[in-house]
Amino acid sequence: MSAAFLIALSGVDHPLYEKAIRYLNRPWKEAHLRESACFFRDGLALIPEEIENKAADDHEFGDAVERLHEWCMGPAPESGGKQNAEEIWSVFFPEGVSGDAEQDEVIALLREKRTITITRPNSAPITDPAREILFTSNILLTIPHQASTIDDLPLSPDLRVKLKAVAQEEQQYWYDHPIPIGVALDKNEVIYGPRGLNDAIAFEKERGTIPEQSTITFVLSVSVTHRGLQHIAKEYLEEELKKAGGFEHLNVYIFTETSTTRLIEEILAPAAARFLGTEDSTGLHDVFGVDGEYGRHYTFLKAIAAFWQVFIDPGIRGTFKIDLDQVFPQTELVEQAGASAFEHFKTPLWGAAGIDHWGTAVDLGMIAGALVNESDIADSLFRPDVRFPANPPRGDEYIFFSALPQGVSTEAEMMTRYRDGSLDGSHQCIQRVHVTGGTNGILVNSLRKYRP
Repeated sequence: MSAAFLIALSGVDHPLYEKAIRYLNRPWKEAHLRESACFFRDGLALIPEEIENKAADDHEFGDAVERLHEWCMGPAPESGGKQNAEEIWSVFFPEGVSGDAEQDEVIALLREKRTITITRPNSAPITDPAREILFTSNILLTIPHQASTIDDLPLSPDLRVKLKAVAQEEQQYWYDHPIPIGVALDKNEVIYGPRGLNDAIAFEKERGTIPEQSTITFVLSVSVTHRGLQHIAKEYLEEELKKAGGFEHLNVYIFTETSTTRLIEEILAPAAARFLGTEDSTGLHDVFGVDGEYGRHYTFLKAIAAFWQVFIDPGIRGTFKIDLDQVFPQTELVEQAGASAFEHFKTPLWGAAGIDHWGTAVDLGMIAGALVNESDIADSLFRPDVRFPANPPRGDEYIFFSALPQGVSTEAEMMTRYRDGSLDGSHQCIQRVHVTGGTNGILVNSLRKYRP
């Protein structure tokens, strides 16, 4: 069906155009195929319309389309090659057109555009990360791969009975890498992430970064593929955490969709009715929930920090999210970056004000880390996990070569090191636009002001 769509989009001059149109107009019996065909047919009308409107409003874009058309209608180009890719990118991916610029030049140019001149450092930065930061993460949970194996799983009898019932339900939500209940403890991200964070706290205490008696608050949202898992997720996680021996430096709080619904019904909705005079809680469910659309839990894990500050701990000033397959390589951080993870949180850059490359005022209310593959840590923390593409584009990469901007921004932003000179981390710093799902945080004041 995708091939038929692309052929039809090529226009009536394509020799298979009529056949492609007939294929898309078939009376499909299966609902998902009918929906897909309808989506593609709509695209055949909307895409040319969008390009025409864009060309009418943006003459440079219109000229680029004309040049690309002339190039396509000209002599057949040699297969492959950067020049061919850049001809197509001039319309569909202009950011990828670098001409004769070398890799280092492209990285330096982007780094220049990402440079922020500090006008005011944060006069009251984080001083006790364990006390002032709400740490968060998300768990994606699903049923075992084979329902027939439930009796063999190392779970309590009561939990196995409940899990069998859930396994009969239809799946409601799909995620890219959910954890199947019953996975071996040594391969379970539910254990790996908290254990790594617990070890990081122990390191900070030994280093004297935080008080010896400190424990951190760690909020886990639990997104599930089957609704029945909402009611047994907490029980399962408690069993797994106990098997792992617990984590003495963490206070773990678990939120499922059931939990967030109660939070709305018992606290937020009554508060809205009393103080705002509204009975409509629809907007609350858009923010405080963890199942369904992937970004829902991400929104919740930011919003919960503001809730926590008001209802539970007014000392919370920021939140920081990690992914459960990520840990802080503390020894290497100190050796190669000169500071531990929590010492980085104390920077006056977090919450500073500055001016960007174009003269626009910016608030540095967010903070972001970088990722390194475990196999590369011994070599260097500053080895990017996504690298500049070594091979030329292929297939759909002639339209959008995603590896290129990812590699460039990883080098230009994440691999920046503040040294003596203009980019010293005091007078100038790097603005992070390329941010991963984990290792990023925001101050509660900025959260309330900008509501990202």
